[in-house]
Amino acid sequence: MSSSERSPLPVLQSLSASWQESSTARRKSCPGGHALNAAAAILSSVLMVVYVQGADIWVLAAMTLLAFFIGFHLILGIGGADMPVVVSMLNSYSGWAAAAIGFTLGNDLLIVTGALVGSSGAILSYIMCTAMNRSFVSVILGGFGATAGFAVAIEGEQIAIDADGVAAALNDADSVVIVPGYGMAVAQAQQGVAELTRKLRAAGKNVRFAIHPVAGRLPGHMNVLLAEAKVPYDIVLEMDEINDDFSQTDVAIVIGSNDIVNPAAQDDPTSPIAGMPVLEVWKAKQVFVSKRGRGAGYSGIENPLFYRENTRMLYGDARESMAQLLPQIA
Repeated sequence: MSSSERSPLPVLQSLSASWQESSTARRKSCPGGHALNAAAAILSSVLMVVYVQGADIWVLAAMTLLAFFIGFHLILGIGGADMPVVVSMLNSYSGWAAAAIGFTLGNDLLIVTGALVGSSGAILSYIMCTAMNRSFVSVILGGFGATAGFAVAIEGEQIAIDADGVAAALNDADSVVIVPGYGMAVAQAQQGVAELTRKLRAAGKNVRFAIHPVAGRLPGHMNVLLAEAKVPYDIVLEMDEINDDFSQTDVAIVIGSNDIVNPAAQDDPTSPIAGMPVLEVWKAKQVFVSKRGRGAGYSGIENPLFYRENTRMLYGDARESMAQLLPQIA
């Protein structure tokens, strides 16, 4: 009884989150969305009481439909930039549901494993919210991801560069900072990036990596990829450790990152990511961005970094770009 009542909500929320993530980065919701969600939750609780007292199966069916609506509509109202947090939280929900089912069935294993999954998912979601300077409650209620006002107009144009130009700048540079992101993971370019690092260090250059807490899809994603490629751990630095060094950096290379290097977080108070801590790569003397195309980041907003005078765009698959770049490094 209780297991049938509890399990649909996290499962259907996960389906809704996956659809939202794959289809669009912009939030959508019905008018009065929070009120609708609250009303559906209250009605579901009332129906639970009725069902426990021996009502027919239609009550359980009605609770299932309400769970579907809450799961779908709650996640639909959350902006794309928050989806990694939401996916983590949905994982936590599934753990708590499993623990509740364990209590219902008297199964200690379900209780323990469900509690572990639930608590770890909740802790991870909190860490990600802290890294983005966001309120956990506002994320879950869909408060982030909406446009806060008119975005500041972006002036200039994106200037493309080829691998020859990037290689020339790297050969002349003394200090290089590499910022990996989800695009590197998608292209599976970490081995090429590691080889580039080895060649640059062999040439006597100071090469370091700047890791944003929410780079990729979960905290630690980039660290794992770089460790897999045997990048020395001592040159992989967190955002707080390296942000002040960008102004003394000759070349910053951004590989598949977007929102985590977006200066709008600091410069545009109307931006959906305003206040989010970011890597200040634009302070480097030269910035090269390896990017598949001209599309927006996970938040669905433009990145003014790409239009700055000291930024050049290396378009194409990151792994292929690294393959073109490596033979030209002295």
